[in-house]
Amino acid sequence: MRESERIRLDNGRFAAWWFHFSLKSYDVVYSDDWTKHGNRLHHIAFAPDTREDILKAADIFLENGIHIESGPHKHAINQTFFLYVWEPGGNRIEFANAGARLLLDPDQPVVEWSEAERRKGQAWGMKTIETFHTHGTPLV
Repeated sequence: MRESERIRLDNGRFAAWWFHFSLKSYDVVYSDDWTKHGNRLHHIAFAPDTREDILKAADIFLENGIHIESGPHKHAINQTFFLYVWEPGGNRIEFANAGARLLLDPDQPVVEWSEAERRKGQAWGMKTIETFHTHGTPLV
């Protein structure tokens, strides 16, 4: 597992970390939890082949009563097309088109996003939803 991205706040602290196990830009994301439970698992990411697969997944989740938290949209900072759902246990799962960024260089430096870049929200003027900062893997 290698770190691929992170968000550095203006105060120098980090707010989120992306890690990858394969060539896609991220598989697991941890983030600072605004509810102050500490750094919790934010989500696990899967990479369907196309945007169309993500749109089909949204229909399947809707038809089966799976909570769609956000999307389909596109991230402003890394340009991945995404869909976030909460699986029945409450964990956030992301379906993101990996074609946006593959890591082919084994020595790829970590991409560091600034607080201002992250504050842009999502692409196309969409706002980041509040639960994105308050919902992590449920406490046990």
